[in-house]
Amino acid sequence: MEITRRGLVTGAAVGGGLLVAWWFLPRSYPNPLAPAQGEHLFDAWIKIAEDGVVTVAVPQLEMGQGITTLLPQIVAQELGADWRQVAVEPAPVAAAYANVPLARRWADLWEPVAAGLSDDFDAMQAVRFARSSRFAATADGTSIAAYEMPCREAAAAARAMLAEEAASRWGANWEECEVENGIVRWGDKSATFGELAEGAATRSPPDPAPIRPEPPRTDLTTPASDGDTAAPDFPRIDLPSKVDGSFTFASDVRLPGMVFAAIRHGPNNGSELTGFNAEAAKGIRGIVGAVKTKRWLAVAATTWWSAQAALDAMEPQFTTAFPVDTSDIDARMDTLLKGGDSFKIAETGFGEEAMTRVDIARRYEVEPAPAASLETASAAARYADGRLELWIASQAPEQARRAAARAVGLPPEDVVLYPMPAGGSFDARLEHDHAIEIAHIAKELESPVQLTWARREEMIHTRPRAPYYMLLGAQLSEGGNGAIDSLKWRIATPPSNREFGERLFGNLTAWAAIRESAGKSDALACEGAVPAYELPSVTVRHIPVETGQPTGRVRGNSHVPTAFAMESFIDEIASQHSREPLSFRMSMMGSDIRMAACLQRAASMAQWDGGADRSGQGIACHRIGDAETGGRIACVATARPGEGGVRVTRLSAAVDIGRVINPDIARQQIEGGLLFGLGIALGNALKMRGGLPEAFAYSDLGLPTLAECPEIEVAFVESSAAAADPGELGVAVCPPAIANALFSATGLRLRRLPLLSSGL
Repeated sequence: MEITRRGLVTGAAVGGGLLVAWWFLPRSYPNPLAPAQGEHLFDAWIKIAEDGVVTVAVPQLEMGQGITTLLPQIVAQELGADWRQVAVEPAPVAAAYANVPLARRWADLWEPVAAGLSDDFDAMQAVRFARSSRFAATADGTSIAAYEMPCREAAAAARAMLAEEAASRWGANWEECEVENGIVRWGDKSATFGELAEGAATRSPPDPAPIRPEPPRTDLTTPASDGDTAAPDFPRIDLPSKVDGSFTFASDVRLPGMVFAAIRHGPNNGSELTGFNAEAAKGIRGIVGAVKTKRWLAVAATTWWSAQAALDAMEPQFTTAFPVDTSDIDARMDTLLKGGDSFKIAETGFGEEAMTRVDIARRYEVEPAPAASLETASAAARYADGRLELWIASQAPEQARRAAARAVGLPPEDVVLYPMPAGGSFDARLEHDHAIEIAHIAKELESPVQLTWARREEMIHTRPRAPYYMLLGAQLSEGGNGAIDSLKWRIATPPSNREFGERLFGNLTAWAAIRESAGKSDALACEGAVPAYELPSVTVRHIPVETGQPTGRVRGNSHVPTAFAMESFIDEIASQHSREPLSFRMSMMGSDIRMAACLQRAASMAQWDGGADRSGQGIACHRIGDAETGGRIACVATARPGEGGVRVTRLSAAVDIGRVINPDIARQQIEGGLLFGLGIALGNALKMRGGLPEAFAYSDLGLPTLAECPEIEVAFVESSAAAADPGELGVAVCPPAIANALFSATGLRLRRLPLLSSGL
């Protein structure tokens, strides 16, 4: 399929959608959007065509989370547009789309490599960095925090401009005009957006433009698809094309004259190519050429299968740097947990000195886990006349574009990146190795080419979530009821976020990033360790570990291990003191009535029986974010050991994510997160031998099949708080809920993820 300028409009309407490239634009550029014929620009977010189509620019990667519906929905509601006439296009790189909240969260990652901005970090430095570097990465659930208000302000301004244009024609005051369903009305007069677009685009909006009151809340009690409940007001824009198979992912790109490349990496990120047998591939039809670098060998052919067959025949050989085994990693983690130097990451209440004794201590371990998205790394490129074009799915497109430019010696302004949707990511597409590789291949071959990693390469070259060894100790009250007076963590794990930051912002290789981050504290690696419970004292210490294995970000990130350890530990204390797990948690909620409501709701949904012996029910809760704006979730899992492993039959989750923008998408995110967490809990561990994974096939991951998926019930607790991201809540809470359920069912406490690696 040939990619055209209009081929990526995915709304119900036809026309009006220009695919805008991520060009390097000067800051003086008046508007980063470019209108197609018949379209008119209103600002950096909105174009309105003369056929009435409203096109919304979305600066975030669509990777299944529904952002290409959420931001257009926000615009449509504020603007008064007809949802059937709304289309979406990728936004170009520009300061207007800077993700400032994410820049603030990741300040420790980019500040060391963003020289010259300021000597001391402050909030304004994050703004300056995000805008000057056009930082619009998709990560950490910051899309709504970053872009909801800019979208609403832009839509309010456009609505005022349309009303002004209509009012000038009718001799009315624009404030008296009503704007709904793509039509401006005044009395018995009306005009469509399309009829008003040309004149309205030349007008100046009021400053500030009046923003509508928040739309009425949607009923959150029942999924829109249940029974005869009405369909959602804002169905996903991308859903029809994903159902019929016409949606274009990065691996679906087809360019005229394109060839297809396969690649072979060494056993780990420090390997070097030492040789290959080029003669062995001569009998394979369709071979176009081969490209080699110090680290990898790629072959291009008229079909990907021919390219892959050629690689198999050529048998590339590599030397392996620092090959590691899982046993080596475990031994180093164990040693440092017991006696390694640590950094104080967090301290609350009376502080570390409040703990004068340890009444109960437990150790929890979490093995590395890959992101394992369905679509492997894939990118297309065309190099001609000293310019490079990239078609790629990237969570950090500007960083990928600049890395590709640097790799082939081009100035950034001579590289253009067309952002494509991803067939899943789970943070894997924050890495840009394949952008560098496709740039080399395209320049060498001087032909349009698409690179697709085989699943084996994805597994070999993955940067999994880091392993965690955690020791929790508590000082309990003298009343004998298990009340916690003081809590202390020791968390041994690589400084994986600093390592990731060196790759993303410093453009370092994997091994250089490990060396640069070695021995440094990493607060992001310990997120979630300070619980929602109001305890007199909590101290969190990080022990940085160098394992010899590169690590990265995976959905849930540090919240998976910290929630698993904390909620398992709370359950162990409750059991030891004969406390009912729900009421024990409720006694520590303090002023967090939102979490208390989630716990009560989840228990009611599951008909919680107190986790009685052999009941098979387990409960857990977790908060992501601060007490004011963070999302909350409580989950009751029902599970039992069975023939061939563990069977989870039901997951009941109550969620408070503040104001819910799109209940259908929020529900999808919670359900998907719970299933992702189910895979973490009951899947197979990622084992390393000699620097290589022991298994390469997708099926070897042991992910849940449709037949193994439990009944899932999700309820949203009504809340007027700011909207919080639902994407990682289910991932974090599911493993401890299952672990606690298995303790209830069997009496065995499993303290290692995946749970079945502990034995049952």
